[in-house]
Order: sequence, then structure tokens, then C-alpha cells
Amino acid sequence: MTSPAAPATAAGGSPRRRPFDPRLLRQVPAARLPLAALGLLGVLAAVLIIAQATTLATVLAAAAQGELDRAALGGFLASVAGRAALGWAQGVLAASAAATVTAQLRVDLFTAIHRRGPAWVSEQRAGQLATLTGRGLDALDGYFTGYLPQLVLSVTVPVAVLARLVFADWSSALIVAVTLPLIPIFGALLGWHAQAATERQWRRLTQLGGHFLDMVAGLATLRAFGRERDQAEVVRRMADRHRVATMTTLRVAFLSALVLELVATLAVALVAVPVGLRLLTGGMALSTALLVLLLTPEAYLPLRAAGSKFHASMEGLTVLDEALTLIADADADAGTSADRAGAATVDQVGDATVDQVGAAARAVVRSAPAEIRFEAVTVAYRRTTALHDVDLTIRAGERIAVVGPSGAGKSTLLHLLLGFVAPTSGRITVDGVDLTELDIDQWRRQLAWVPQHAHLFAASVADNIRLGSPDAPPAQVTAAVQAAALTDVVAALPDGLDTRLGERGHGLSSGQRQRVALARAFLRDSPVVLLDEPTARLDGESEAAVLAGSRQLISGRTALIVAHRPALIDGVDRVVRLDAGRVSARHLSGAAS
Repeated sequence: MTSPAAPATAAGGSPRRRPFDPRLLRQVPAARLPLAALGLLGVLAAVLIIAQATTLATVLAAAAQGELDRAALGGFLASVAGRAALGWAQGVLAASAAATVTAQLRVDLFTAIHRRGPAWVSEQRAGQLATLTGRGLDALDGYFTGYLPQLVLSVTVPVAVLARLVFADWSSALIVAVTLPLIPIFGALLGWHAQAATERQWRRLTQLGGHFLDMVAGLATLRAFGRERDQAEVVRRMADRHRVATMTTLRVAFLSALVLELVATLAVALVAVPVGLRLLTGGMALSTALLVLLLTPEAYLPLRAAGSKFHASMEGLTVLDEALTLIADADADAGTSADRAGAATVDQVGDATVDQVGAAARAVVRSAPAEIRFEAVTVAYRRTTALHDVDLTIRAGERIAVVGPSGAGKSTLLHLLLGFVAPTSGRITVDGVDLTELDIDQWRRQLAWVPQHAHLFAASVADNIRLGSPDAPPAQVTAAVQAAALTDVVAALPDGLDTRLGERGHGLSSGQRQRVALARAFLRDSPVVLLDEPTARLDGESEAAVLAGSRQLISGRTALIVAHRPALIDGVDRVVRLDAGRVSARHLSGAAS
């Protein structure tokens, strides 16, 4: 099991994470202002550090001579207060940036997942995507509130300290300039090792979250077959592997912090010892020596703190990279589809302009489709090919039943029309216009879909029925309930249509949930109806109710029905059989009796 949208890796290892990903500013423009303000506060913090060290050195030098420099003391207190205020402001801005980025990325991720469709989500493991959008994005708080402010200070403060030391004591400034790069160098070497450990930890977490979500979704089945204890043991083992990976990451982080502290301490000692000797021999003024000794640790402190915070934010960086990669891949796929549509447009229309083609596409969306055509459509996944060179024409008002064994590609036909799956080759046209040229949202408004397992949300029965027509008046909802043979079910509920259901329709039987899905389709009143085995796994009474509602639903509409049971085939105009993803020509039939 792999993590969703895993970034491309170089040969022999994972890509090296940058401390800041510039894609973030392009993806979340609202974060630019707080991040720019953080940079400005970093510059002000460097100025206050110089002022604090200078005034404190002056106060201590005057005190050594038995005097009190009140102006310098006031400046010192003011600089300390200013640093405290800046620290508070940095925390507020960092928290604001974290909240803005997390909220926007979560929306963009959901949009990207929606654009990819349910088939891609199923392939990528819904549990892993849930971990990324939930627990994963929350890890960005540590990156923004801890590491990023220190990263800004690690740039502004050392530069300001070096500039001040050059004017105070150039030899000390030279030592600082030579030793200062050692901390980021050692930090980078240790960080690459910590990155591998963090990625292992994240992979364990996504595996644990994905498996746990899948197990909870299938808990009823596990209990029915007595396998819940076995799965509990699997979750326990996965949690233990995640614990080991987490402790390994923490061990690397603590050892890295020790190395950075040691390097910084030795570098400060290289400055302090010569300064002390020169002070004893009278080669340096007391105020200058104090200024150098106070400023030198300040040059290394932001780098040490950034190195320490970096390890704490590695999970956030990993999540950020995966989220931005997933969003970018979804945008690239959308752009590729648009390019394909544009190329197809040029091939199809000859001298016609793009505006004319766009107008034709919009006209198709506004009216009921005259004809839907599959032209040499192939759908290939990573491990299998669902459809092979399918040619199929669905005329306006025609009702077609698609039959065949499980796995023959019947549901894939519906997913193609819904836009959940894109053809690997070939194309689908609606009244002669390629489906890729149509606005997918407008096209879906022409469709009513009743899947095998209709998903009901934690909302009222009425809200679940209004899912595809949220503005429908109560009278139309009542009519849809009657058409779907749901009246007796609603009457038996404690609050009727206002009864709140649990997630996945908890509180209703399978047959009742399917009738709610039928009521959705009746309320939507679309010209094209897609039925995906709506009577699968229903008892006799529920099947009869759903069959009666389905026949009424497809009457006078274009319908594509995936059917296993003969009762669903009665009354259709044509039966198409799929075998291993291919249309079996000898099983095409004329109007059914």
C-alpha cells in the first residue's frame, strides 16, 4: 500500500525537501501577505537584537566603572519589550497563515479529488486520502508556527549580527563568518537522514489510517463472519510499526539537535577565547568585548532553533509536498483533457471556429441529447483493461440494458458517461460533440444516476432526496416520494421527511435506501437515466418496489441499465452483452417483448 499521490523519487531515494516550497504561494495566494509580514518582523527582530546587545554592553561597561547609563538602560528595556511584542506578533501571524493554508489546501484537495472522480479515489485508497486531508494537513501547524518563523530569523539575524561585528571587531566577525555555515551544512546532512525516517513514519500512518477506515466501513461484514478479532490484531501490528517509526524519527531528531548544539558551542568558544585573552592584555575595550560576546551566540541561535524545529515540522513538509503534488497532477490531467478536446475540435470542425464549436457544445447541454455514441472506447487501468474498443450508439429515448458477468465492464460504461472515468482511447459524443468539450457540471445535470449502493448522508430524509435538486419545493419532494413507493416508509418514521438519518442511511434498510435513491432520480427529472443494478442484494418485497419505480422512472427517457436480473430487462428496447470488456455482437437484440 502506498501513500496517495506519492511524489516522484530520484533513483535510490526520496526527493530532498526544501525548507520552503514556492508552489505554496501560487496555490494559496492569501498566504502571501502574512508570510511577507513574517519576513518584515524578522528584519525588525534582527534590528532589536542588535539594539539590545549594544545597550546591554554599554550598561555593563558603565557599571564596571561604577556608573549607571540611564539612557542605555532605557534602550535595553525598550528593546526587550519590543522583542517580546515581535515574538507575540510572529506567533499570531504564523497561526493565521497556518489556518489559511490548511483551510485552502483542504478545499483544493477536495476539489482535486472530486475532479478525479470516485474511480480514482477507489484506486488510490479512500482511507489514505482521508488521512491526508484530515490528520495530515493538521501537521502543517507545526511547520508554520514553529519552523517558518525561525527560518526567517535564521536569515535576517545572522546577517545583521555579522554586519555589526564587522564594525565592532573584524577578527571576531571573520571567525563567525567561517563557522556559521557549519550549522546549516550539518543540519542538511542530518536532515536528509531524518527525512527518510519521517517519510517512513508518514507511510505507516497512512497505511494505519487507510486500513482502519476500511475496517470500520466493513465492520458489519467482519462481525458476520467472525473476523473482527483478526482485523483488530492487524490494526495493532500496524500501530506498533507506526510507533517504532515515530520513535526512530524522534531519536534522529534528538541526536541531530545534540550535534547542532555542539557545533554552535564550539563556534562560540572560538570567538570567546581570543576575545577574553585580548581583554586581559588590554587589546580590546570592555564595551566592545561585551558586545562581541553578547552578539556571537545570537548569530547561531536562530540556526540552532530552526534545525530543531525542522525535525518537528518534517511531517508537515511531507504532507505539504504530497498535497501540492496531488493538486498539481489533477490540474495537469484537467489541462491534458482540455488539450485533447481542443485537438479533437480542430480535427472535427475543419474551418469552423472554436467559438462555433463552443456554442454547439452549449446547445447540446441545454437540450436533451439526441444521440450518445461510444466510438472505439478503451478504458485501461494499471493492472487491467475494463473496456476494449467499445462501439455503442444510444438513440434519444432508447432504453438499453447492459448484461454480462461481473467484472465485464458494465459499471465502467456508466462511469464514463458520468465523467468519473476518462477513456484511455476513443471518444464519447453527445449529439456529435465530444463529451470532453462539454461543461461536466452542466452535462451531469442532464443525468439521473441510481447506483448499486446509494450513499445517504447524515441529514434529513428530505435533504437526502433533494441532493440533486436542492431548491425543489415540498410538493415536488412529496411527488417523488410517491413515485418511488416510499410513502409508507416515510409515514413510519418518527418525523416523516424531517427524520434525520445516520451516515450511510443508518436507520433504513437496503431496500428503503434504494427507494430514496429512486426518489432522488424522480425529483431530478433528467432526460437521461443511468441505473446500475438497483435491485442487487434486495429482498423480494424491496425488489418489487424498486423494479416498479425503475420502470416508471425510465418511461419516456433515454436509459442505460446495468442488469443482472431478468426482471430489469423487461420493457427495454435493446440488450447489449459485455464479455471481458468487449461488446458481444451476437448478443445484440432488437426490441424486447
